[in-house]
Amino acid sequence: MRQVALGDDDALSPEASGDLKALQSLAARVAARLRPEAHGAPDPRAILDSIGQTVYDWDLHTDRIQWGPNAAAVLGVKKIESIQTGRAYADWLSHDSESSRFDVISRSTATDEGAGVPFQICYGLIPPDGPRDATVWIDDAGRWFAGPDGKPARAHGLVRVITDRYKQERQLALKARFDALTGALNRACLLELTANFYDQAARRKQSFAALLISVDNLFVLNRTHGYDIADQMLAGLAQRLRANCRERDLLARYAGNKFAVVLENCDAAEMAAAAERFVEIAAAAPFETTVGPAPLSLRVGGVVAPRNGRAAHVLFQHAEEALDLARQPGASRFVAYEPSLARDDARMRALKISDEIVSALNSDRILIALQPIVDAPSGEPAMFEALMRLRRSDGSLAAPAAVLPTAEKAGLIQMIDQRVLELALKKLQDHPEMRIAVNMSGQTLHEPDFISRFRTLLGADDDLARRLTVELTETCVIADVEATADAIAALQHFGTKVAMDDFGSGHTSFKNLRRLNVDLVKIDGAFVQNLSRSVDDRFFVRTLIDLARHIGIPIVAEWVEDGETAKILRDWGVEFLQGDYFAAARVAPADMHGGNYVPS
Repeated sequence: MRQVALGDDDALSPEASGDLKALQSLAARVAARLRPEAHGAPDPRAILDSIGQTVYDWDLHTDRIQWGPNAAAVLGVKKIESIQTGRAYADWLSHDSESSRFDVISRSTATDEGAGVPFQICYGLIPPDGPRDATVWIDDAGRWFAGPDGKPARAHGLVRVITDRYKQERQLALKARFDALTGALNRACLLELTANFYDQAARRKQSFAALLISVDNLFVLNRTHGYDIADQMLAGLAQRLRANCRERDLLARYAGNKFAVVLENCDAAEMAAAAERFVEIAAAAPFETTVGPAPLSLRVGGVVAPRNGRAAHVLFQHAEEALDLARQPGASRFVAYEPSLARDDARMRALKISDEIVSALNSDRILIALQPIVDAPSGEPAMFEALMRLRRSDGSLAAPAAVLPTAEKAGLIQMIDQRVLELALKKLQDHPEMRIAVNMSGQTLHEPDFISRFRTLLGADDDLARRLTVELTETCVIADVEATADAIAALQHFGTKVAMDDFGSGHTSFKNLRRLNVDLVKIDGAFVQNLSRSVDDRFFVRTLIDLARHIGIPIVAEWVEDGETAKILRDWGVEFLQGDYFAAARVAPADMHGGNYVPS
């Protein structure tokens, strides 16, 4: 790079350093030395033009702006005279600009101590009557200086065109606020904007409504048509919902299969009418996809605010509760939230249990109680079932029935399953003669990374896998037979056995039972419990036994509580028995404080 020596006459005095004319004069002298044709040096003014920068000096008292010599080229102005006052320049501001140079300076609370006060602002400029896409975005940075009264009197600075950068940043901002698939708002943005509805409702003394709209059986749609086709249907649904919203209503993708709509100035009757309209427009015609038309049906929960929710997170919590009711078998497709003391009490109990589960997970208070599964002819333990127990902070134990339903609803069941599996594998490591069965929820089984995590827990010890049995509930199986069959095959690849638990509760078909290729079936204890006293239960259990035996699958009967029931099951040829008649599930005292349970 060629250096240019500056003479004494090129230096600026401190008094002149803030004078735009002096700056321009220096630039001109330097440019003259860079311009000799013999060297073919670039024109500095052309460089400034190309990088989109120019300077200005603004007298706020006269409103006169003195621009640098390249301002017209940088800003795209035909005549610089058209923007030589602050007022004229402000007339070019785009309506999308959040503020103006005048606003930033005039509203500043800073004090000029003699060196000026820095400012920076971004705004858009658009020629009068020009198209919207002609907006030029400007970064304006400089200093303002106070007059004798302490108020801003003069400002100078540098403006530069940042249109490309602004568009990129705006695109990123849009991505952060909108769902990429549907173009609807995302959940975080929805909650932020809903807060504004409360202010408006208070000023105008109006109510507004929030709807949660759920797609029925999206999981089945994904498995039947594939995720891409289900995504196409969700995108199509978003278009239909948006077309039936008013301009100031909000539409957001709330979760995977849920959309939220916030309706401005809406009472309970209008909310019900809107919900019914949304249900009808979804059912009116199938959605076009790349594999052909496919139908969708909706369930809707709604709540009116601010009466039934005085904060956004509470509002949507109530909408979730209404949606849960709408999804119950036989329920109406739209349910409006109504306050319920019993439901509020249940919610508070569930919240308390959720907190207790998280605390127990963090402080190693999730334990396993082992109950033997005995060989029916000999009565000797063939394996042990590891049943989850939660040790409360006071030392007492909580049974699964008091914990697991809340854990599943709160999304904590996967962490519990993981902890129980870790504890069971530790037992198998410590006791090479043991075999253990663990329960696994459908949520855990169908997680995309479940098998890889399972492999990691097993490590290099193949013997652990061979001595482990994973129990899956029948209701989990029939929820998605295809995915369950894949997971069962993957588990069996490691040598792990798989048992179908609660057999009989979900009425698995003969076809599915044969296809799943499980290693054991465990007959639902609700039918075994009264076997000696109920003719109907005896008939049903015997039918289940015959079905399993026909396929050649060994059987476990659980909840065996008396000798007569045990004898009936032995006589029918059931291979394994489990229940308090043989031994109750128990946590060894040593395990309560981190020790090991040695089976007797």
